[in-house]
Amino acid sequence: MKRPIFLFFISMIFSCGKPSTSQDTPNFIFILADDLGYGELGVQGQKWIETPHIDQLAREGMILTDHYSGSPVCAPARAVLLTGLHTGNNPVRGNSEWKERGEVWSFQAMFENPNLEGQRPMPDSIVTVASILQSAGYKTGMVGKWGLGAPNTTSIPNKKGFDFFYGYNCQRQAHNLYPSHLWKNQERHVLNNTIVNKQRLSPDLDPNDERSYAMFSQNDFAPTLMHQEALKFLERNKKNKFFLYYASPLPHLPLQAPKKWIAHYRNKIGPEAPYVGDQGYFPNLTPKATYAAMISYLDEQVGEIIAKLKETGQYHNTLIVFSSDNGPTHLSKQADIDFFNSTGIFQNSKNTVKGNVNEGGIRVPTIAVWPDRIKAGQSSDHPSVFYDYMATVCDILGVAPPYKIDGVSYLPTLLNQPQKKHDYLYWEFPAYGGQQAIRMGKWKGIKKKLFEGTAALQLYDLSKDPKEQNDLAKVQPDIVEKMEYFLKEAHTLPAMENFIIPALER
Repeated sequence: MKRPIFLFFISMIFSCGKPSTSQDTPNFIFILADDLGYGELGVQGQKWIETPHIDQLAREGMILTDHYSGSPVCAPARAVLLTGLHTGNNPVRGNSEWKERGEVWSFQAMFENPNLEGQRPMPDSIVTVASILQSAGYKTGMVGKWGLGAPNTTSIPNKKGFDFFYGYNCQRQAHNLYPSHLWKNQERHVLNNTIVNKQRLSPDLDPNDERSYAMFSQNDFAPTLMHQEALKFLERNKKNKFFLYYASPLPHLPLQAPKKWIAHYRNKIGPEAPYVGDQGYFPNLTPKATYAAMISYLDEQVGEIIAKLKETGQYHNTLIVFSSDNGPTHLSKQADIDFFNSTGIFQNSKNTVKGNVNEGGIRVPTIAVWPDRIKAGQSSDHPSVFYDYMATVCDILGVAPPYKIDGVSYLPTLLNQPQKKHDYLYWEFPAYGGQQAIRMGKWKGIKKKLFEGTAALQLYDLSKDPKEQNDLAKVQPDIVEKMEYFLKEAHTLPAMENFIIPALER
């Protein structure tokens, strides 16, 4: 049984010494959408949802057609992005709500006791890309959803490399876009909202009457407040080198969006059946219109970020990456992924989107823009992944990573230079039955139901079968054998017991 590899030589963060900012290095912005499907942007073929600002970004930069999240769900995807370690080595390999603390799913209990907020923390030994940039003299800021350590731990944004933080510490809290509070650095910012529990629409209310849903749309809309703080961060740092991690909660459920956008899509989509709610999310009168509105509002915010960068003269020397933490939700009553064809060229089904290591769950829409360096109007099919981001930032800065990471810099791809390729891309996921996946060139291997024991590898040729429907394992034994070797090589024993998949430790 292998040992975890993430405890490394923390004192050797930069083998080249502490770097300094220069005029040659860019600013960095990483915009991370939440549960945005590969096919939910206009530039990716979306027919219903309007995303003109993101589409314009694609025209001004490069579309990374074969870019992957680090995991099919929230917390591990973010951990992979920030640490440069894939889920075979990362301390965070799944969502873990730390339920033994008490009523962690109660909005009221969390408001009364902040110790119930947040997810399990990353170890102190873990260094984030924000820490690297902070050490390089950058001003570092984050707005949005954290999910990588509760307020009472050392794994909060301000202790993991961010000078400024405004948003949700806890990803459960982000299941309401009109929350009781957000966090500004290490202090709670109480909002002008009433705590409302997740529930079905009362049978005493008319599901076709807009007034029946009034309690689910309140005063302080978190995506707007966080966006305003992002714009202020850019304004404060218009004369500094900066890194902004913009981790939007959109379009993750619940269905809540600005009224102007909902009205726009109600007119465009037409009449639809209401969603009356359940114990997971709030009811909504027009679920399709509201889901589309959430994405268009995110697009509007992206446009305002670009406008601010142009206003302050920072746009041309800023590397902006836009992506999503995983594929779209499988909760079809709230977000109709078949109506929107949310995965695009991949398969829309409960077992192939968010929560699954299929292409629809981990291949994410990704755009990179750096007007000074990236030629406009390009696309690249170089297979890349979230854990490459730290390697790319280090490459640009000219510094060594803080420890042995799993990433490969994709800077050469962005600059149309010869690109080093991964031997393989790797994922493991200790939920939804237990899963593993690997990509080697055009080949994709998947194992599922690992909690039931060892599983046979399913093999797909993505160049011909992006929907992963034709298993070629029996006719490609050499590829399967090589993948099995790499699957064992990539996996280490998780530090947290709740992330152990017993079949992988045999």
